[in-house]
Amino acid sequence: MTDSSHFEVSYKINPWMTPEAWRKDEAVNRAQAREAQRQLATALRQAGARVTIMDGVPGLPDMVFPANAAVVLNGRALVSRFRYHERQGEERHFFSKFMRLKELGLLTEVARAPKGCWQEGAGDCIWDASRQLFWAGFGPRSSFEAIAAIKDHFGAPAVPLELVSGKFYHLDTCFVPFSGGEILYYPPAFSKISLAAIRDRVPADALIEASEEDAERFAVNAVNIGREIVMAEPAQRLTDRLKERGYNTMPVHLRPFIMSGGGAYCMTLRLDLKSTSPSISKG
Repeated sequence: MTDSSHFEVSYKINPWMTPEAWRKDEAVNRAQAREAQRQLATALRQAGARVTIMDGVPGLPDMVFPANAAVVLNGRALVSRFRYHERQGEERHFFSKFMRLKELGLLTEVARAPKGCWQEGAGDCIWDASRQLFWAGFGPRSSFEAIAAIKDHFGAPAVPLELVSGKFYHLDTCFVPFSGGEILYYPPAFSKISLAAIRDRVPADALIEASEEDAERFAVNAVNIGREIVMAEPAQRLTDRLKERGYNTMPVHLRPFIMSGGGAYCMTLRLDLKSTSPSISKG
């Protein structure tokens, strides 16, 4: 995670961001953001995670969303290239921080995504441990060409998923795999071809369709650890559906970050993801 001290909504690069609304109650929003991040870190630890919080950088408020910073698998980090100039300043800082994580033994390799294509980290490239593949979003932020680079770097399959809604601009806002093999997703965010790709690979009984309310609450933007799911406050109906499948939801109030278009998954980057395939493990 990244410390939220420098977080604010000061520009608009997605439909959720309204700087004028942030400024109306800026002091309150900043205080609530600090408390929300504290609660999220607590919930993650209760779910079994070890949480490392890195420093942010003044003037780079969206560093609080490190899911976009890199794709990480088997200890290897592929550091992002951001589409919008408002976030491009994050790249060198994250690269430096990942190099420090390598020095500490938490990563084994740190590389940059190739020039000439946009790739916004795990926000648009989600590892599915059950199927041993990446689901790779493209369209609003990450480019289609980046998917080939991900395949080449990690030696892992990657299924392209085209995003067609400006509100759900990263894959992690509308799609999350769970430990039992289920997928929670919001169908209107995807092209018809991409919906077919999902449904071809995931049995119907393992697909959980999120409602518009679920998606707009950022409940799909969730962190799953074992049978625990940490997410922005879900509707009771979704909580009940997940409980029926053996999951315990851990709701966290994340309103200040939702004002910037991010939730629990956006605010984290998992460093522990591993493949079980020997060919992928070798990279």
